[in-house]
Amino acid sequence: MAATITASAVRTCFGDGPATWDALRRGECGVALLRRVDPRRVGVAHGYPIADDRPFGPGRWLADCVTEALAAAGVDPRRRRVVSLVGTGLRESAEVERAALAGAVDFPAERLHFGPAVAGAAPGVGPVVTLANACSAGGHALALAQDLVETGEADAVLVGGADGSSASMLAMIGRVAARPTGRVRPFDTDRTGVLLGDGAVVLVVEADRPGAGLARLLGTGLSCDAGHETAPDRHGILRAVHDAYRRADRRPEQVDLVLAHGTGTALNDETEAGVLAEVFAGCEPGPLVTALKGAVGHTSGGSALLSVAVAIEALRTGLVPPVVGLSRPTPEAAGLRLVRDRAVAAAPRVAQVDAFGFGGLNAVTLLETT
Repeated sequence: MAATITASAVRTCFGDGPATWDALRRGECGVALLRRVDPRRVGVAHGYPIADDRPFGPGRWLADCVTEALAAAGVDPRRRRVVSLVGTGLRESAEVERAALAGAVDFPAERLHFGPAVAGAAPGVGPVVTLANACSAGGHALALAQDLVETGEADAVLVGGADGSSASMLAMIGRVAARPTGRVRPFDTDRTGVLLGDGAVVLVVEADRPGAGLARLLGTGLSCDAGHETAPDRHGILRAVHDAYRRADRRPEQVDLVLAHGTGTALNDETEAGVLAEVFAGCEPGPLVTALKGAVGHTSGGSALLSVAVAIEALRTGLVPPVVGLSRPTPEAAGLRLVRDRAVAAAPRVAQVDAFGFGGLNAVTLLETT
């Protein structure tokens, strides 16, 4: 069975959903100097920040998206059975760091999660569950949401993803980079690594209503290979891909567009490009491939849902935004139909969205036009 995505709301370094889509189709890059941390302490000077330095930023961005998405879908949690699943990698860990610097030792654990933020924006919402599943968390939340509406456990699900930069995560990036990264360049020969982006996304998922809503959610394939703390595993990713096609009852030759994970790192780009080449071998001409992180940075737990939201716009408008920062494709990606330099007019009907997280937490989603 499929489900229907009936609304979408987005916050990125570019602004809300329409502002983000406009920037993406123009090929803009939102990279900027970081203001919330001392670059000398973390070894990272750039990111893709939202210009909002107030405390508990991810929760507030998420709440804004919840309000917007509910209004767009016409869903009232006080009148229908609505639950919420929020994917994240870092949760509100930046606030724990801020509290520790101020000498606080009793940070309330519930403020790490997004239950209060969602419940405050959506009175009457049922359980709010935060999934800290690294960079594919939003994809895992989307898979569970489809299960809930298909089985009748919920009338609608608010599927969210939210993350903001934390000093600890920035420091980890700074330590592993061979040299400082000035911008993310997915699948580019001269890529130097990943940078974080602030963001929040909320999708409303309801039971399948062919011809209605924004897009059909065909299925999400999952895998957890736990092969390495950070390195992607080709076989684990392929399991998620094949699981997605099985659940969606679709074949690779039916896919017109891929929103790649595309982190701009040596291991991820090489592995993902190889997987895509294998999956679409023999498909002529093969799907168009794009990726978002060169424009908005790595939005961690929200990155899967942001790619889904952009895939929906591409399916609806027939326009595919370019891979920002891509000048010279790597040898592994040279055979892919990467969208470069400018947006491409197309007529995609089925899109694949890749999301791969630390520890082999992989999620691959297939969408279709309504």
